[in-house]
Amino acid sequence: MKRKHSNIAIFVPHAGCPYRCAFCDQRAITSQQALPHAADVERICTQAMQEIPDTSETEIAFFGGSFTAIPQAYMCELLQAAQPFLKRCKGIRISTRPDCIHADVLHLLKEYGVTAIELGAQSMDDAVLSANDRGHTAADVYRASELIQMHGFELGLQVMIGLYKSTEETEQQTFRQVIAIHPDTVRLYPVVILKGTRLAELFLSGTYVPMPFDRIVDITADALLQCMAEGIRVIKCGLHASEAVAQDRVGGYYHPAFRELCEGRIYRRQMEMQMDGSRRYTFAVTPSHISKAVGHRRETIACFEKKGITVKIIGDEEVPAFRCKCIEKET
Repeated sequence: MKRKHSNIAIFVPHAGCPYRCAFCDQRAITSQQALPHAADVERICTQAMQEIPDTSETEIAFFGGSFTAIPQAYMCELLQAAQPFLKRCKGIRISTRPDCIHADVLHLLKEYGVTAIELGAQSMDDAVLSANDRGHTAADVYRASELIQMHGFELGLQVMIGLYKSTEETEQQTFRQVIAIHPDTVRLYPVVILKGTRLAELFLSGTYVPMPFDRIVDITADALLQCMAEGIRVIKCGLHASEAVAQDRVGGYYHPAFRELCEGRIYRRQMEMQMDGSRRYTFAVTPSHISKAVGHRRETIACFEKKGITVKIIGDEEVPAFRCKCIEKET
């Protein structure tokens, strides 16, 4: 059995960011205020090594901010502190901006054992990027992605869904372009509007009117399907639950089980496609996905019940993941 991947997460909030994006408050997202230093890296890694039984699939991950844009001496301080732990880990993962990638910094990262680089692409539409104060273009994402792949790193792209000025059309176009780049991993982040950000000001003034939550679930479900079809791993879908996000949120698409909602929507659509007006159906899915097909808090079952349709879901080892098969129906 393949060992489960895990991260030893070290957050570097806002460090290196040359811009303050309209949606961004890394300290609220990470629940962290102070910048980490070498002693913090050593403490976090030592504790994690004691708590994780098998770290062969574990990466030391520097998240938040723009890692390759922080002062080089500080960046090397953090990377150097991680070196003693690499013998027991898969490698080092970092996140950064697309416009902060160049050949020299990639050579340096390679020397320190960095194996994966995630880019905060957010959107592949220049108008959306500009409206949200990103300070880079879609062309920067293409250029940085190509460099990262050429240098042999695992490439990850982070995409935000429902940004200010985005539409269903721009979201679809973004994912067509993301698929064309073919990263190894993707993170899907529906927008959470945090107080103190420019996005919050736009939202509270009525200038920014987010798309309905249900449409965002549909759009994200589409993105999940596209990634699965292309063999791209979606390693995150929605912000992780945190007290700070819950306290600072003024709007947007936060839900502690957002991925479950999207996976349930995938199954619901497939069931709807196989319905022909009958009132009772039995669908088979792979056994480990029965709860996904039923939906978060039985959402899928309840949706059909409201229409007078009874749905039963059973397990069948022969049905592939995220597929369902109608095996019985009654008028």
